[in-house]
Amino acid sequence: MDTLVIVDAANVVGSVPDGWWRDRHGAAERLRDTLPAYAAGGLPGLAEPPLELVLVVEGAARGVTSVEGVRVVPAPGSGDDRIVELVADEGAGRDCLVVTADRGLRDRVQALGARVTGPRAVRGRGRA
Repeated sequence: MDTLVIVDAANVVGSVPDGWWRDRHGAAERLRDTLPAYAAGGLPGLAEPPLELVLVVEGAARGVTSVEGVRVVPAPGSGDDRIVELVADEGAGRDCLVVTADRGLRDRVQALGARVTGPRAVRGRGRA
């Protein structure tokens, strides 16, 4: 079974002060568009391909749509809560990696058995 990689869009986008706050939707789309390369090539040292990539969006980014290789999941409320739900529901019994720097979220998903890594893991191939 493929490794489930869940990306906290708000946290990853917010990790670089590049003006993302002026266009949160566009910033989330740019991040989404960098992720298919990881689905096919994996995350070196973290997860071998193929990967099932899920991008969790919230707020102004909720309208971002899925693309081949990346399933976009809008959070009706808290993105953190939606990520925890996905780990519990889809990550149970399989390798699950959450990409976020949010310490509280990291603790919550690790308690469910997920591994965690920071935003740099998905910011290396092209600029997100």
